[in-house]
Amino acid sequence: MTIAIASAVMLQSACKSGNSDNPLLEESQLPFGAPDFSKIKTSDYLPAFEVAIQQTRDNIQAIVDCKDSATFDNTILPFEDSGRLLGRVSTVFFALTEADKTDELSEIEKKVQPMLTDLQNEISFNKPLFERIKQVYDKQHDMLTGEDQKLLEEIYKDFVRKGALLSDDKMARMKEINLRISDLQQQWGDLLQAATNDAIVWVDKKEDLAGMSDADIAQCKKDAESRGGKAPYAIVIMNTTQQAPLASLDNRELRKRVYEASIHRADGTNPKYNTFPIVSEMAKLRAEKAEIMGYPCYAAYSLDDTMAKTPENVNNFLKGLVAAYRSKADAETKAIEEFAHNSSLTSNPLPLTSKLEPYDRFYYSAKMKKAMLDISDDEVKPYFNVDSVLINGVFYAAGRVYGLTFKERKDIPTYHPDMRVFEVIDKDGTSLALFYGDYYRRASKRGGAWMDAFAEQSRRWQQKPIIFNVCNNAKAPEGQPSLITWDEVTTMFHEFGHALHGMLSNCEYNSLSGTSVARDFVEMPSQFNESFASIPEVFDHYARHYETGEPMPAELKERMLKSINFQSAYALGENLAASSLDMAWHMLASKDVPAPDKCAEFETQALTQYGILDAQIPPRYKTSYFNHVWGGGYAAGYYSYLWTEVLAVNVADTFAKLGALKPETGQAMRDKILSRGNTGDLMQMFTDFTGMQQPDASSLLKARGL
Repeated sequence: MTIAIASAVMLQSACKSGNSDNPLLEESQLPFGAPDFSKIKTSDYLPAFEVAIQQTRDNIQAIVDCKDSATFDNTILPFEDSGRLLGRVSTVFFALTEADKTDELSEIEKKVQPMLTDLQNEISFNKPLFERIKQVYDKQHDMLTGEDQKLLEEIYKDFVRKGALLSDDKMARMKEINLRISDLQQQWGDLLQAATNDAIVWVDKKEDLAGMSDADIAQCKKDAESRGGKAPYAIVIMNTTQQAPLASLDNRELRKRVYEASIHRADGTNPKYNTFPIVSEMAKLRAEKAEIMGYPCYAAYSLDDTMAKTPENVNNFLKGLVAAYRSKADAETKAIEEFAHNSSLTSNPLPLTSKLEPYDRFYYSAKMKKAMLDISDDEVKPYFNVDSVLINGVFYAAGRVYGLTFKERKDIPTYHPDMRVFEVIDKDGTSLALFYGDYYRRASKRGGAWMDAFAEQSRRWQQKPIIFNVCNNAKAPEGQPSLITWDEVTTMFHEFGHALHGMLSNCEYNSLSGTSVARDFVEMPSQFNESFASIPEVFDHYARHYETGEPMPAELKERMLKSINFQSAYALGENLAASSLDMAWHMLASKDVPAPDKCAEFETQALTQYGILDAQIPPRYKTSYFNHVWGGGYAAGYYSYLWTEVLAVNVADTFAKLGALKPETGQAMRDKILSRGNTGDLMQMFTDFTGMQQPDASSLLKARGL
């Protein structure tokens, strides 16, 4: 959500406007220039935005007013530097609106978003500014090399993609669309968070939670107390369609309540919470935006600067996976249903008169997994303590592969007491980065997990990266360990893969560094980093019993690792369904976008057309709560999780061949991919490391056991 203009400018000028006591407008004295949350007050944000936005305007105007002929030095570099202060204010503010949002911050966000959109429009459609940039592009592009040339290309192409070459009337309409989409995304974020919080399932009796572990029941009690205590226990709804408690709850009626609370959280079942009007209007505006730019649909416009390039390529990719997966999914469903009805296999069989429902699937799948592999989440969770996973797993792997060490810094303030801060030290002993971890869920945090930065790396600005990861693990009551599932373990490794992409960056320019790459490449380092979670040396180092410190027994470890791909068709299917939905919405012409009351019907039609409609395997996110697409930056881009998984599996295979934990392999990955940001051709980076001219998609199905 941070503003998309490049950042920088001498910060001292910010203090000339009478705001010198605002910590957001002063250079922080903390290491790396980390935000000083001990000084920042909620009331500081709006004044800081006002000053930073005006400073950016002044810096842009100075470029336009320059009397000299446009050059890289007097136009492109000042543009790169023009919004540094605004970038700093934005990253801090939007970190909080995502991870620790209050009513006050929400109100400020409603004021700030239109201000930022107005500024972006002013810059994107500033004809004198673009004329200078175009002059540099036309005259100096072929004379420049390396990062200088890449920076010029990216800035020029970004202006063109935003409409700098449009006629005045089309430019005016584009400004209106941008402003309205910004407003709708703000509405979406507020409405979805409120809907998800309201969708809590309240439980009166502990007996109704039968099947859950004592620790999970204690968490339900804690969640109830922290959310108003309408009943003794509460099951909190998370961002995805399926909910973790569905794997253990014996009470079928309660399972149904939980599942329906999830899928109906924002579809108007409760009239207070209906996101379909936002979806319909936003889809129509995006389609119109693409049409103004000369594209048939938003997907064509959005994909033009990605590795996939076209909607046809994405659809062929998805449909190829659907065809390969379909028979596996049907066989998986049939096996679970047969198991569920067999009283000799399960102590709580599904009545023969009842068919398997989607809220039954996780429950009987878990029972079947236990019966066939003798494994369950409750059996392995005692070995997955969040703190051990982080220090002895995530950090340990980064140390073995990249030579990094981590020193906790309790002297650096955070925005929430649950956060931890670490100084990242490179193998030569120099300080490389700061890393913040915010791992526990709370009502003020949106669902999901993500990485972001308070500051991205830049040699030009002499700025080292300040990176943070956010997850939504349940925090145990005081005095008890916070134990997590295997999926949550891999999520921590995943998000730290993004963090490594940011921390190991070694680029001249901020706007090219770290994770500033195409959407269908950015998930590769994170998905690849998940592979370290199951490498024996790493696994044995962190998977230790929270009470005894003993490593997971070899026999249990073998059963658990064998279970990773148990019934893996489900995980692939829910992702394929969500990716297909995303593409279907964004391949519509503006005139074909359904009205709000037809959105649910369109969803069913779209899944049918992609051959992925399956009551047993619903989309990971249904349209009405698909935050990646309507609230985030993944419109026509959710496919990239599968696309980059192919890249990641290919990279992991290369690591395995060269030595997965060998420092030489890690250095090659660092030199050829992780340090380079967006400074070169992304496919060439992939080829340079793997030796492969093209990704091998068949490896994905093999890696998933399909």
